[in-house]
Amino acid sequence: MRVFKKYVKVIAICDEEGKQTPLCVVWLNGHKYAIDKILETRQAASEVGGCGILYRCLINNKERKLFYEVNRWFIESPKP
Repeated sequence: MRVFKKYVKVIAICDEEGKQTPLCVVWLNGHKYAIDKILETRQAASEVGGCGILYRCLINNKERKLFYEVNRWFIESPKP
């Protein structure tokens, strides 16, 4: 399955040590999707190009890859 890079807004919290934890993804239409669970966090490269911190998440019971790259967030999306 081909995936595309989509930059998105993310609501996250940052602790006193600088660790970020994403709470929800705000889609282009303004709809907020809560992150149900973070399955894994690590440095990684994306299939669609770019690299950063990978947050492998469950959103609406579907596994999604959310990346924090430099100063912005993107998600690997099945749709352009």
